[in-house]
Amino acid sequence: MVLSVILSWLVALHPIHVSVTDIVHDEKERELEIIMRIFTDDLETSIRALKNNPELDLLNPVQSTTDELVKQYVLERFAVSLDGKKQILNFLGTQQEDDALLCFIQVRGVKKWKTIEVMNSVITETYDDQSNLVHVTVGDKVRSLRLMRNSPSGKLSF
Repeated sequence: MVLSVILSWLVALHPIHVSVTDIVHDEKERELEIIMRIFTDDLETSIRALKNNPELDLLNPVQSTTDELVKQYVLERFAVSLDGKKQILNFLGTQQEDDALLCFIQVRGVKKWKTIEVMNSVITETYDDQSNLVHVTVGDKVRSLRLMRNSPSGKLSF
């Protein structure tokens, strides 16, 4: 009990900077279905700095839509390669869920592959402790990566 109170207090003092990306290979539809979860406040801080716009509010945008801003930001910092061939990412949109913004991305026309390389450097320019966790599911196999500022990409074999 005491340990959990201490841990809760420490977490409150030092926020966790993390995103979680789930990549699922849908063999029947021949596509990768990707959902990226990013804390909205961290994403907003990064885009504010990039756009030099301290008034930017992703939940209530004035000039551009949230999807447009997030799409541009994410697609510059996220990439997927299958067997060494870079894939075309189709950004489908965003959805707010509690404290996180969900980004929906799709890769169409996916044929059988053996290796996947993922590059994810979202938020790493803002927080040096940012961890971008990536979980890849193929059939009943799940493999994971932890990508950070000094190691923004990783490769998995299936």
